[in-house]
Amino acid sequence: MGSNDFITLFFLVAAVLIFLQLRSVLGRRTGNEKPPETYAPREALKNPGATDDGKVVTLPRREAGEEDQRFAEADALSKPGSELNESLKSLIKADSSFQPKEFLNGAKMAYEMIVMAFADGDRKTLKGLLSKEVFDGFDAAIREREARGEVVKSTFVGIDKSAFTHAALKQSEAQVTVRIVSQLISATFDKDGKLIDGDQETVAEVTDIWTFARDVRSKDPNWKLIATESEQ
Repeated sequence: MGSNDFITLFFLVAAVLIFLQLRSVLGRRTGNEKPPETYAPREALKNPGATDDGKVVTLPRREAGEEDQRFAEADALSKPGSELNESLKSLIKADSSFQPKEFLNGAKMAYEMIVMAFADGDRKTLKGLLSKEVFDGFDAAIREREARGEVVKSTFVGIDKSAFTHAALKQSEAQVTVRIVSQLISATFDKDGKLIDGDQETVAEVTDIWTFARDVRSKDPNWKLIATESEQ
């Protein structure tokens, strides 16, 4: 056997072995698999039917029993039979896109984005995530900080806890309140670079109670922050 034939045979055997290994890892398709779910992690609190450019695409018809699955999520995230639990289930009935577990994950991502955008003075990001009233308050604080020549340097360490505290459906507006406990490093410097607040090295625990809202009749799938409160 010539050297060229040997090389060809070697690569053929290698290809067969790789194929067998992949099939053993990935398994075989039977034709009954559910299509993979896709997520857009940076589009916090966005309807899973929305694309990255904000346009809403048609979702596949929900399978029978999916509402029961979302009820089970509500039971796992709040005490069954409690006022909060019943309110979450009311939202599930009113909004076919509301999934408690997914919402809570989205709220945590939105929280990080908003906290960091405020520290950086990123009004563009804030405007897309806040109601007009909350944005105006954040913008005023940023303008005052800029007028004094102050700079905030922050590092988001992570979120320790997150939980629903309240939910309500007021006419067509769904409102959901979340308590978030995060770890944050934050320091504020004056125009001369002198530290005037916080600490560059100390990790602080911060507890916030934020309320998000969305009109369930609207084609806009986004939730926006409508109220903030810091827990002492």
